[in-house]
Amino acid sequence: MMADWAVQTRICSRVQHKVTTREYNDYTIPDLPKLTVPHGLLLEPYEYQKEGIAYALQHKRCIFGDQPGLGKTLQAIGTVTIAKAYPCLVICPAALKINWQREFKKFAGKNAMILDDRNKASWHRFFETKCCNIFITNYESLKKFFVLKVKEDARFTMKSIEFDPRISLFKSVVIDESHKCKSTKTQQSKFVEGICKGKEYILELTGTPVVNNNTDLIQQLKIMGRLEDFGGYKYFVERFCDGPKQSSNVKELNWRLSSTCFFRREKAKVLTQLPDKSRQYIEVDISNRKEYDKAEADLIQYLRTYKNADDEKVAKALRGEVMVKMGILKAISARGKIKVFSEFIHDVIDGGEKLIVFAYLKEVVQELKKIFPEAVTVTGEDNATQKQTAVDRFQNDPSCKLIILNYKSGGTGLTLTASSRVAFIEFPWTFSDCEQAEDRAHRNGQKNNVNCYYYLGKDTIDKYMYDVIQTKKGIANGVTGTDDVVKENVVDMAMNLFNGRI
Repeated sequence: MMADWAVQTRICSRVQHKVTTREYNDYTIPDLPKLTVPHGLLLEPYEYQKEGIAYALQHKRCIFGDQPGLGKTLQAIGTVTIAKAYPCLVICPAALKINWQREFKKFAGKNAMILDDRNKASWHRFFETKCCNIFITNYESLKKFFVLKVKEDARFTMKSIEFDPRISLFKSVVIDESHKCKSTKTQQSKFVEGICKGKEYILELTGTPVVNNNTDLIQQLKIMGRLEDFGGYKYFVERFCDGPKQSSNVKELNWRLSSTCFFRREKAKVLTQLPDKSRQYIEVDISNRKEYDKAEADLIQYLRTYKNADDEKVAKALRGEVMVKMGILKAISARGKIKVFSEFIHDVIDGGEKLIVFAYLKEVVQELKKIFPEAVTVTGEDNATQKQTAVDRFQNDPSCKLIILNYKSGGTGLTLTASSRVAFIEFPWTFSDCEQAEDRAHRNGQKNNVNCYYYLGKDTIDKYMYDVIQTKKGIANGVTGTDDVVKENVVDMAMNLFNGRI
């Protein structure tokens, strides 16, 4: 059976390469295959998850692009388990290492090892002695564990990196949140590419494969050894990255991706038993109006300077300053909402319910923690063990009513279904980040309707930003078949907001 899959994959790859220069009028996305072998997992997957596993077994090097909350982790584990693709390396954000270790045990009964300084020199022995065949590390540790030397070349390329020969042991690599590898220039992306070279199974997991524009896919495809299936770098850029938004022929690209190495399902279509999610924004007066008005006037003055700048270098420098000042406005508004936001928190937890709170700034998290000292947190200040402990307590301890997270550390990967209420005192620049945060509660295991509350400062940039990110328009919609948003140009956002005052 495995040989049949391999043959099908090779044929698919050859055929796909031949059609890269042909035009198609019908870009109907093909249905995913059915799983025809036992799944071998300890828990019964949903039917759509079985189809995802079947697709991955057939294509071997592919992107799991399902919406957050649909169980990409289970599907990846199922694929590795059925294919017996060991040893397997999982590359994930630091906060999710413990979660991956637990999920392998929960779904497949497998013990996975998290790489650390204690096993840096000996991890391969655990595989050779059949003690362990799954290894987990985070992006920041790739250099420590798998790179012997990086040459200081004028132009950083793959040839600049000397890899540890032990990477040849891996039969499969799972890359969680693979959009973190979207840059073609960073060391991190190159390390992942080198580690994955020649691997039979390369499984990339991301709910947002396109964050900015179609160029985000180039390195992710390259890591899988799939870029040539799309005609190579030059053809891909010319065909799919044209125009001012660097995105073109998105329907064709969506079809080619789906036919070759990508699948995505929406919650509404495959998980009808999952309760719906609602959003509500609450506009409140901020307590520091004078401070905000002064900072806003400062920003408007900078926008006037930027608007009149003729020299591109000057304009570029001013753009950075404008973004900083926009961030200052966001921060002032957030601080000005703390008092009224805290009252909302009290209302919820005093009523016996649990609440998930998202903030952006460290100082806001710290201030909320002072007001609610019994709350648990998931932030950049916490290590992976502390984060997992906080999640476990919130999920399992009835007395733990409040968890406070920031977007970077707690916005992806975590399950917080103990609460059906998610509140935002401040928010990031993109809809996808907001949706990821919402989906910590709106995912498998949630039994109630999920209510999301956005607190906006009255007469601040909050309402404008909320409207922008909720518009949900962007290039990701065409490429991945979902409602998502591309990061707004921050300066353009400011120019539009204050257009009548500059």
